[in-house]
Amino acid sequence: MTLTKDDLAGLIDSTALRQKLTDLTRANDGDGSDLKTRSAVLGELKEAMKAGRAIAEKRLNEDGGGLKCAQRLSFLQDELIRVIYDFAFYHIYRIKNPSTAERMAVVAVGGYGRGTLAPGSDVDLLFVLPYKQTPWGEQVVEYILYMLWDLGLKVGHATRNIDECIRLSKSDMTIRTAILEARFIWGDEPLFDDLVSRFDEEVVKGTSSDFIEAKLEERDERHRRQGTSRYLVEPNIKEGKGGLRDLNTLFWIAKYHYRVRKQSDLVKKGVLSRGEYRRFVKSEDFLWAVRCHLHFMTGRAEERLSFDVQREIAIRLGYTQHPGMKDVERFMKHYFLVAKDVGDLTRILCAALENQHVKEPEGKGITGLMRRLRTGRPSDAPRPVEGTNSFVIENNRLNAVSDKVFVDDPTNLIRIFQLADKHGYYLHPELTKLIRRSLKLVDGTLRNDPEANRLFLSVLTSRNSPEKVLRKMNETGVLGRFVPDFGKVVAMMQFNMYHHYTVDEHLIRSIGILAQIERGDSGEDHPLATDLIRTLQSRKLLYVAMFLHDIAKGRPEDHSIAGARIARKLCPRFGLNGAETDTVAWLIEHHLDMSTIAQSRDLSDPKTINDFAKLVQSMERLKLLLILTVADIRAVGPGVFNGWKGQLLRTLYYQCEPLLSGGHSKISHREVVEQAKRELFAQLDHWPEKARKTYGDRHYAAYWLRCAPERRLHHAELIRKADEAGQPLAFDVRPHSFEGVTEITVLAPDHPRLLQTIAGACFTTGGNIVDAQIDTTTDGFALDTIFISRELPGDEDERRRGERITGLIAKSLTGEEQLPKAVATKNPVKGRMKAFNVEADALVNNSWSDDYTVLEISGLDRPGLLYDLTRAIATLNLNIGSAHISTFGERVVDVFYVTDLTGQKIANVGRQEIIRERLIAAVNGDVETNPAAPISRRAS
Repeated sequence: MTLTKDDLAGLIDSTALRQKLTDLTRANDGDGSDLKTRSAVLGELKEAMKAGRAIAEKRLNEDGGGLKCAQRLSFLQDELIRVIYDFAFYHIYRIKNPSTAERMAVVAVGGYGRGTLAPGSDVDLLFVLPYKQTPWGEQVVEYILYMLWDLGLKVGHATRNIDECIRLSKSDMTIRTAILEARFIWGDEPLFDDLVSRFDEEVVKGTSSDFIEAKLEERDERHRRQGTSRYLVEPNIKEGKGGLRDLNTLFWIAKYHYRVRKQSDLVKKGVLSRGEYRRFVKSEDFLWAVRCHLHFMTGRAEERLSFDVQREIAIRLGYTQHPGMKDVERFMKHYFLVAKDVGDLTRILCAALENQHVKEPEGKGITGLMRRLRTGRPSDAPRPVEGTNSFVIENNRLNAVSDKVFVDDPTNLIRIFQLADKHGYYLHPELTKLIRRSLKLVDGTLRNDPEANRLFLSVLTSRNSPEKVLRKMNETGVLGRFVPDFGKVVAMMQFNMYHHYTVDEHLIRSIGILAQIERGDSGEDHPLATDLIRTLQSRKLLYVAMFLHDIAKGRPEDHSIAGARIARKLCPRFGLNGAETDTVAWLIEHHLDMSTIAQSRDLSDPKTINDFAKLVQSMERLKLLLILTVADIRAVGPGVFNGWKGQLLRTLYYQCEPLLSGGHSKISHREVVEQAKRELFAQLDHWPEKARKTYGDRHYAAYWLRCAPERRLHHAELIRKADEAGQPLAFDVRPHSFEGVTEITVLAPDHPRLLQTIAGACFTTGGNIVDAQIDTTTDGFALDTIFISRELPGDEDERRRGERITGLIAKSLTGEEQLPKAVATKNPVKGRMKAFNVEADALVNNSWSDDYTVLEISGLDRPGLLYDLTRAIATLNLNIGSAHISTFGERVVDVFYVTDLTGQKIANVGRQEIIRERLIAAVNGDVETNPAAPISRRAS
């Protein structure tokens, strides 16, 4: 894209600027070397740069042209450098008769060499000399650089003669790439022309294989650093996969190999079609628009599209909200589609390179491509593929026998992926191009073709590499065309901190996780799922449900309900019968339920288990739902699934299993309590019998029903030890490395504010509470167990961390330490969290438990939130039976099982409203410490 005079008009008047600077030297007979003149010169340059940048930003907002903006900024920078050079030449280091050595070319290199510049970009300069450095050249270079630095610019620079440029380019690929992009700015142009011609002849000629290999390796290493998926929801627009650097790499390779100067020349060379070239330009223009807006908005060279800037960029680019999709989500979907286009262009270029240098045997990726570029045509001819006449094997990759294979039989558009999966073949780049150009053949007839659907189901439920093949189907566009509902979520992001990937990438990754579980490759992470998947009656149902579970995201209605409706439409098409379709639809409708109940309900409360069992209804559904839940959480992103979540899911499964397998009527609660006591007493055979009986009477029935056997033993020893020492306070710290938590048990005289004190101590010491279990004894003590996220790798280090927390709890309870009164003001929402607006809400529910009122509080997460909530609950004179803390990115859901001080549920509607309003206020940082304070009545 070449800018017209109108595009550049008004940015800078370099002639007038030169005159202004010259006028500043008149008093000194044209000498501008004194400090006063230099300061005045710098002031004029700053004013010109500021005004030019303001115009560039204004025009970016008006015309939206990203490339135009980058080129305007580059032009502005060129003019400033030319003015500074001329001022140094004519007014600072004046020479009347320069020698042949006193010449210099100022050259833009790197991204600046392409004639594009972002507001915060480095200005990369090469000062080219004819021979070795002279005092005059050194002084001019120094003057230019210091002036640019004083303008606040980041300048990358080198000063070399032509021989040095050529020698270093041969040994250093970074320098070679920089000079490949060299562009003359000012000075001695014949010197620059000499550099370009010698570089082309002595460095580039005959070395394209080495250069391509280095650039592709460099690209892959960059992707490893930034994240290998182009669908990360906070992408790096410059260095990330599908970003500007990938487009640059494409053009570097093309420019080097095909010896072209402009992108449009690639069409003349037959590398890109006109349509593909337009995609190249559109992708580059969009990415530059986003990057320039990002730099202008943040005032720095920010390259990551983090959550806190995405919405503002979306507004600047003119995106609006649609039903089911926010403006920011529509913008990011466009971004990911552009990133996908960049990936397509990379494959097209690699195919063209390979076709020119013919196809070689085994090998893929960089190694295979480079071997093919170097060795020439192999001797072995294409081999037929077993079971089809439409495809052949070329160099261990599938290719079409003709351009008509898809026109003659559109089912081949699905069959090709089934063959790739079955035999482990890669697709030839030419075949990939042919698939993309045949997508219009994926129509209603093909979608309803039984054979095509059979082949697709074979890929989806493959025991080989379904994730890899589905991703290839998605990249070529076939998957979104064959399953249009999937096409609607391609490149769709969800504007929250919980999901790390776009919806389509999450669905494909979840299939990969399922396959991993089935192969037994991740048994240590979730052993129960690994065991259960081998006992399923139909693994097909699990894979279909997994593929469809989030397919209705981005719609105005609940995606679980809408997804179940889509499943009822698609499953018969895929060949599932009525019963199978019902099961898949049920799994999708309830795919969030097991996770929600496990993380936010009291699993020791019989009603929780009974209600869940009534929902699930069968052991087969329970197995399917557990495996689906594990894979779904794992596929959200790295680190989201942890041992603690796995433990909660296993507990819910094991508690529910007897009810669904007919074991619920075999033993009464009374018998369970007695059996639990007998088991503990057997382990306490070193205690006197009277001490054992007395201890058994110290706990209520609820304790024996819900407390795990190993925990009962620890509690018994802790309480006996405290009794013998005559201590009212006792603590126990136990790290659990597999679950990723540390268990802290607190024995103390019962008090409504005990959990508040514990939460405050954890907040003060940086401990993150993930769950809490509160028990009281018949003799007035509280036995509270909290679980905090593990932070240190070693058990001993983690134990010491836990002991620091218990030390602060002890001092707080004895009055030696005062916990902070307000934490919201001390810890305001910062950074990425500021981008989100999560409305605070509180539910007061009496139907989830027979014995407790359940409070469910949700809102924006922040440090000290749990402490504020427990303070508010204590002020409301409520006893906490258990607490369950869950975070989903920026959103927190805290659930408390409470009673009033007499042990009864909260039945009064007026009091429920007071509780609700006080808790919402606490989420927002306003903790009312006066129990009698009035509430503000809302208009109904």
